[in-house]
Amino acid sequence: TMPKEPALLRQNILDTTAAILACGIDPKKCFLFRQSLVPEHAELAWILGCITNVPRLLRLPQWKMKRASQSNGGTVGLLTYPVLQAADILLYKSTHVPVGEDQVLHLELAQDIAQHFNKKYGEFFPVPKAILSEL
Repeated sequence: TMPKEPALLRQNILDTTAAILACGIDPKKCFLFRQSLVPEHAELAWILGCITNVPRLLRLPQWKMKRASQSNGGTVGLLTYPVLQAADILLYKSTHVPVGEDQVLHLELAQDIAQHFNKKYGEFFPVPKAILSEL
């Protein structure tokens, strides 16, 4: 949600990919792709954003904390990031999503968006459930 130096962004993508592979992810057994190359993520985020209530996004604690740390008062990208997360989850019709405690509210937003969409347009998206790691 913040502007990045293009060369640094490209290097970060390579570094993250290398870290994922170093962790043992086998690309012969799973799909490994760069999400930004899949336009359907942004397209679904736009559609879901058109049915998402702005006051609900403004109440999310992550928005309040990050907005306070930005000199410009927060960007639209930061405000709507949870809708993009919901699109990332719902696009693949995910039923279970591993999340940390700090992302539970964002997953609840994805659940609400899925239910709202399904009520309005018919059953299409599964309502994803959280898989919380035990520490």
